[in-house]
Formats: sequence, C-alpha cells, structure tokens
Amino acid sequence: MSPDVRPVTESEFADWLRACRTGFLKPPVVSEDLVADRLSHFDLPRVQGAFDAGRCVATYRSYTQELTVPGGAAVPANAVSNVTVLPTHRRRGLLTRMITADLEAAKERGEIVSTLIAAEFPIYGRYGFGPATWFTEWSVDVARTGLDPRWSGPADGGRIDLVDGEEVRKLGPELYDRFRAGRAGATDRDARWWQVATGAAQVGPEPWKEPFYALYRSSAGEVEGLAVYWAESSGWSDAGRPDTALAVEKLITVSSAAERALWQFVCSVDWVTTVRTGRRAPDDVLPLLLPDPRAARTVTHADFLWVRVLDVVRALEARTYDTAGTLVLDVHDPLGAAGGRFRLEVSPGGAVECSPTDAPADLAMELGALGSLYLGDESVLRLVALGRVTEERAGAAVLADALFRSRRRAWCPDMF
Repeated sequence: MSPDVRPVTESEFADWLRACRTGFLKPPVVSEDLVADRLSHFDLPRVQGAFDAGRCVATYRSYTQELTVPGGAAVPANAVSNVTVLPTHRRRGLLTRMITADLEAAKERGEIVSTLIAAEFPIYGRYGFGPATWFTEWSVDVARTGLDPRWSGPADGGRIDLVDGEEVRKLGPELYDRFRAGRAGATDRDARWWQVATGAAQVGPEPWKEPFYALYRSSAGEVEGLAVYWAESSGWSDAGRPDTALAVEKLITVSSAAERALWQFVCSVDWVTTVRTGRRAPDDVLPLLLPDPRAARTVTHADFLWVRVLDVVRALEARTYDTAGTLVLDVHDPLGAAGGRFRLEVSPGGAVECSPTDAPADLAMELGALGSLYLGDESVLRLVALGRVTEERAGAAVLADALFRSRRRAWCPDMF
C-alpha cells in the first residue's frame, strides 16, 4: 500500500519533525519546546508529510518568500525547505507527489517562481528547477596577504564596532533590506530570521554558539556593513605563536568602503592565521583586495539557489534587461504547468512586455534552463554549447545572452 501524502496535523507535527531531523542525519530528538517553537511560525497547510502505517516517512515544507531579481524588484516566491525521504522509503515517488501538489498551490496563490537550496544536484532538474546562483569560498593565509598587520581601522573616517545580538536585531534588518534591493538572488529576512541568527530563538537541541558581530559605520554615522564570525584556536604553532582560524558566517555591505574595511578587519584580528570567507558571490572582490590575491585559495565552488519559474509572463516582466531586443522563447515544462511559447520584447526605454505567441521560436529550452538564466548569472551561449538551449534562429543566442546577463553575478547569502 502506498504511503498517504497530505498536510500534517498539529498532533502529527512532532513525528514530522523527528522524521525531518532523521532525514538530515541529525539526532531524532525533539522537545516540547522545539515543537511549540516550530508550530508558532510554520504554516501547517504548507507542511506535508508521507505517512506509512501511521509513521511519518517523508517531509516537505514551503513558505512565501521575496526574491530580488535583476533591476531590484522583489518578486513573490514559493520557498521549498525541509525536504526529506527516509532511506527506507526512497524511490517510491513521494517527493514527486509532495512537490507537484505544492507547486500547483503556489501558482494558484500567485507566486511567480519557486526556490530551494539543493542538497543533491541531480534531484530537482526533473521538476523544472535550474541552478540560478553559485557561491565560492576562499581560505585566506593571513600572513601571505601583504596586508599591514598594524592596521588600526578605516582611513576614510568610518569606524568598526563590536556589538551584541540585541543591537544586530535593531540595526541589521534595515541594512540587509538596503543590500538585498541591489543584489539579484538575495531573499528577504523576517523578524524570526534575525532572532534565530542572534540566538534569541531556538533552532534545535544543539547548544547556541555566540558569534562575534562587527558593525561598520561611515564617517556620517550610517550603518553600511555587518560581519558575523567565529574563531577557533588550534593552540600554538611550532613557531611558538597562537594559531587561530576565523570563520566568516555573514558579511553584508552596502558600500565599497564598508566591504574593504570589514575584510581588512577580519584579516587583522590578533592571533588569526587563517580566514575562511564562508559562501561568497563568485565575483566577490575579496581576492583582489589583497596585495597578494594568491593568499586567498578557493576551497569550494558550488551551485546554491535553484529557481523554477511558475509564471513565465510575470517572471520575465518583473526583471529588467540591459539592452533592447525581441525574442520568442519556446519553453518546455516537464510538469506541464508553466510551459509554452512566449514573445519577450524589451524596448530601448526599458519597458518589458511578455506574452504568449504562436510565432516561430528563436530559442527552445527546458524550464530548468530558464530558471538558470532568470537571475542573470548563467550564459545563454554556454547553455547552447551544453545542449540545454537550442538556437532556432541564427544570432538569437547572442542577443539572449546580452538581454539576460546581469552586471554583477547573482548571489544568495542565506541558507533556508
């Protein structure tokens, strides 16, 4: 008998939460406080489970999110999270049943894209998702950077202060909203996000580890940057010096002065010999800020935010394009919900119009390829070379590449 897939009731939620932790290989222990905390902010009708003989064996959740697209608009998105299938119930179509129902409901609600962070690359392409942002992490050998170890603060009149979580909760949201308005791929953060990020809300049975918070203020007193980091000591080196690694969890700025100052700061903390940057945009300026850029060694480069377009017309009209042109796109949706042929017209003044059409296609692609292109990070020409986009009219791929590519690479700084 096939497991029953349906929204979870309040009485089943503790079992769902245990199954979710099991799926992510965390200890399957949940407290009453943890259950109550999750119930306080989860939208139960959007929490699905698969139940076999009364036991939860698969989990799935979605919630409404805002996603910044090229041009700065924040579009309504259906964020997918907490997706697990227990190893005893794999390959039975449980994810397909849950995600299909959720995507149909999201389109009915008017959300124009769906987003997720894929733990495994091969899973979500078959549902029309495509990798839309990537990240790079560097390990910085501080002694090799060439930076002045005697650095004592910004020379531009700004200042850096170490603050506590309470001050971050007060000042961080406005700073982040300014940041995300200018970065395609960024998602919104609600009050709950800031509580979790500063230890004011419970996230699991694991003990909270308090980080350091460094706040940059301009010479005018404006908050323009925030760095969050941890330090871990390895004791003393063979040379008889402290050997400490600093791990950057978040570093968000709205000015180049703040960005330069905060990177200089974390690379000049006493005792620190190595800095791990965390997940940064692949075109982050950090390596070139260093007198010796080779001191920053790439340790990870991977896909991050995946996007599935739910409404092609509204999605393409929501973003801006850097040049004028007209394209007819033939889009195939493996789930049959969002595909079709569409005429995209961008006028010299920047006006965008997209509508269904019967005209011959200039480019043909799977919906996942459109998701990869949507935030401006992927190259149409590269997807043509990979066979993921087919050029039906000579020259169309070059035009599409000029239309879709954004000036800075899309970046999503947050896991969800």
